[in-house]
Amino acid sequence: MSEKKEEKPDLKAGASPAAARENVVMPQATSVEKSMLSMMALDPNENISRSITNGITDEFFYVPAHRILWQLLRERHENNQKVDVTSVAQELADRNQLEAVGGHPGLMDIYSVASSSSLFETHFEILREKYLRRSIIHTADRAAAAAFANETEVEHLLDQTEQEVFQIRQSLATGKNQWSLNEDVQQVITSLERIMKKGETGLLGLSTGYEKLDRMSNGLKPGELFVIAARPSMGKTSFLLNIVEHMILDEKKPVLVFSCEMPSVQLVERLIMARADVSKQYLIAVHKPKKEELKRLTESINMMKKAPLIIDDTPSISIAELRAKARRVKRDNPELACIGIDYLQLMRSHTKQAQNSREREIAEISGGLKSLAKELKVPIIVLAQLNRGPENRPGRAKGLPMMSDLRESGAIEQDADMVGLLYRNAYYAVDDEEREREGNNANLLLAKNRNGPTGDVPLSFKAETMRFLTRVEREDDEQASGE
Repeated sequence: MSEKKEEKPDLKAGASPAAARENVVMPQATSVEKSMLSMMALDPNENISRSITNGITDEFFYVPAHRILWQLLRERHENNQKVDVTSVAQELADRNQLEAVGGHPGLMDIYSVASSSSLFETHFEILREKYLRRSIIHTADRAAAAAFANETEVEHLLDQTEQEVFQIRQSLATGKNQWSLNEDVQQVITSLERIMKKGETGLLGLSTGYEKLDRMSNGLKPGELFVIAARPSMGKTSFLLNIVEHMILDEKKPVLVFSCEMPSVQLVERLIMARADVSKQYLIAVHKPKKEELKRLTESINMMKKAPLIIDDTPSISIAELRAKARRVKRDNPELACIGIDYLQLMRSHTKQAQNSREREIAEISGGLKSLAKELKVPIIVLAQLNRGPENRPGRAKGLPMMSDLRESGAIEQDADMVGLLYRNAYYAVDDEEREREGNNANLLLAKNRNGPTGDVPLSFKAETMRFLTRVEREDDEQASGE
């Protein structure tokens, strides 16, 4: 008696190692697959188009013959060719695929189902449910196989598995938001009305609370990476918190902040004090605030209690862990509007390549943040440290930052959609006269703006409450900058 050879399961055909071991039938609905293909053949203009816009792919079909037929029907429809049974049979024969679909009898069997188009949505939901179940099984099998193989770093494996699961979850919404010209036209009308209406911005993206920055950027848009870079003590954390405060309290938008440097309680304290416009040092000195100050503090505390803010203060967080946590927050809070990170150089990447090169590590983190912004469809604001370049510049250029001062990697500049360089000239003043002249002046130099103009955003810094305010430029300043 000959020994039977063990066959390896074919994942492409819909099998799974786990299912094969347990002799379990994979989730499938072959009769529904036939019904869907029949509807496409009988009314291709309606039902093939609906299938494409609903996100149907080859993997939706469990039966290999059905997968072949779906590919051909879609291809002929896109090429404006007929999908009658005779033409389809001939092309399958020309491709040596006719027998793979069961020959003429198999093809006629599908064409003769004659399902009503009114059943399309019902059958589509069944088809999608079976596909999603198989996708979950395949993802679990791949993760299990990789874990057993012990060849992939565990953080990378976790990140990869979670990304695949997140993509499966995202596919639940496929086909629900079909493009509509009327909807786009209405959005344009609404935007124009906002522009013409007093007090409205008409921004395409999320407001930062700084009017000139909003005009130059047209708001922070989903998928964008905004890098705010500065030397230490310039106030970059304060600037990020000022933007976050505006988003959560004025715009009522949920924001997620990763604080690699400062505990969450300190961030919340700074947000409360800034909103109340009360200095903590002042409170320490006088112990008892004035009645109006106490009122503002109370109002600020009550507002912060209700604010849609999430803070994660894990120190030295890895890019893999940050991505995993951000996905979970987005899953639980679909309205998440923005992510803030303080700051990039305190993050880590634990891949083998990153361990050999700090530049490679920063490049992986930067690229990971940009891909996360696109994946979650939210803007990400990340703070970054500059090297000592500004301090080493001679003469009047002393303290003036440049994009080339970004520490450790040009990848940050490449990945970012916008780069803002924050600086305060008074910090580098050579004498008291210059320091007095500069006063509280600050600038955010928008050095890169992929979708708009670059230039200075004039600010003033109120150190007592850690707040950046919009600074109105004098006419002579504007003329000087124009020259």
